[in-house]
Amino acid sequence: MKVLVCIDDTDNIDSRGTGELASIISRAVENNGWGICGPVTRHQLFLHPDIPYTSHNSSMCFPTDLREQDLNPLIDYASNFLATESAEGSDPGLCVVCVDQIKDLELLLTFGKRAKSEVLTKENAYELAKNLGIHLSEHGGTGQGIIGALAGIGLRLTGNDGRIKGKLKIDSVNNQASVRDIIAQAKIDLVMSLSSIVLEDDEIVDINNDWIKAVLLDGKIVLPVSPINMEVKEGAKWTICSKQQLKDF
Repeated sequence: MKVLVCIDDTDNIDSRGTGELASIISRAVENNGWGICGPVTRHQLFLHPDIPYTSHNSSMCFPTDLREQDLNPLIDYASNFLATESAEGSDPGLCVVCVDQIKDLELLLTFGKRAKSEVLTKENAYELAKNLGIHLSEHGGTGQGIIGALAGIGLRLTGNDGRIKGKLKIDSVNNQASVRDIIAQAKIDLVMSLSSIVLEDDEIVDINNDWIKAVLLDGKIVLPVSPINMEVKEGAKWTICSKQQLKDF
């Protein structure tokens, strides 16, 4: 069955980030033979003075396919891991969802979207999780991270939110590579412009950028690019998006 795992508020300013802990849990799922995991995504939540967070208020989520009998071992492992490995002063939360068993998907999607623009409470999160039959648990501190953990699940399920954890490494010639080569190396689905133009395999992209990130769009892993010179007949007409462009995207 398809399962989503999301964690939030596990770090402090000096510790390993929440994304790194999510990656460790993901690797443990595979190393224990429970399932095969997809990429970890980062989901930006609301920045507000009434919301405590370490630096950016984002949760981390990953999918996995596993057998029903391996669900509880996964939850037990993740719970124990967060309780022992989360940073001092953090308020870690864990959410684990069996996608096909969600009782009202729209309510979960709405909660995720609200968490990007509203101050939500633990009571809001627990009530929704209970109504939808979702595992939601806190593992230290105030447990405030359950809000982001539940919201991250909802945002991942939209298929249109989140940056893929980690930077892409792409070999090139003179800082240029074809879309075909980029897709093969980076294991992404599409290269697409900020105006939603899907690039053809033989189009050339300038990758003179050390901050190459993919995003989740329409359920696919997409590398966003922007135009640099659409008039040239040869060479790169596109370039990797800047950090600020990617935030806006």
